[in-house]
Amino acid sequence: MLNILLQITSGVADTANKAAQAVTTAPPPVDLNKAAQKATEVSVPLGDLALKGGWIMIPLLLFLLIALFFAVERLMAISKASKFNRTLILSIRDSIMNGQLESARNQCRALNSPQGRMIESGINAIGRKTDEIEKEMEKTGRYEIGKLERNMSIISLIARLAPMFGFVGTIFGVIKIFFNIALQDNISISVISSGLYEKMVTSAGGLIVGLIAFACYHMLNSWIDRTAHKLESSSMEFMKLMHEPAK
Repeated sequence: MLNILLQITSGVADTANKAAQAVTTAPPPVDLNKAAQKATEVSVPLGDLALKGGWIMIPLLLFLLIALFFAVERLMAISKASKFNRTLILSIRDSIMNGQLESARNQCRALNSPQGRMIESGINAIGRKTDEIEKEMEKTGRYEIGKLERNMSIISLIARLAPMFGFVGTIFGVIKIFFNIALQDNISISVISSGLYEKMVTSAGGLIVGLIAFACYHMLNSWIDRTAHKLESSSMEFMKLMHEPAK
């Protein structure tokens, strides 16, 4: 009996010693805040990330620069053309009524704007039928709007082409993934990561460039439409002036 009690006591003591050893040798608790902070510190520079897209990123970069160049150039031209003199018709009214057409022309030329050139074309047509005067002004107005729309087709083309180039990069990325798998006979992340990078980066790059070009195109188009509406209003005011009785 005594032997049995001694064996039980020694077994309990051994178990206690092993538990104490496990507690003392257990790894320290993980600080989740530090781990999260360390994870957030790992970042890839934007330039390095773009380089992972491969050669497709070169035409996409060129598309972006071309779209921005023409967008700024058109913005300056439209901004200059959209300046309207609201009192132009009133200021030339007396000159026209008194037959001083050259004075009215000089006032229009001084503006150096689509509005001035359109009204000047109407003044030059004075003496003809009313519908002929209106047609002359419409022709000049269309010509001025056509000048504002110059190079807009390039921005529109880039808005369509950029996503397609991104899609081509996606296809090349998928091809690269399967090529690496066939070459190394392995489907690990390290094998397919380069192809995935190329696939996703080119897709994102194409969409971003396309969105920028698309936004610029429609913003500029809306300003051109506003300018066309102002030209139409000036034309209507001039035609009302033509219907007034001469002094």
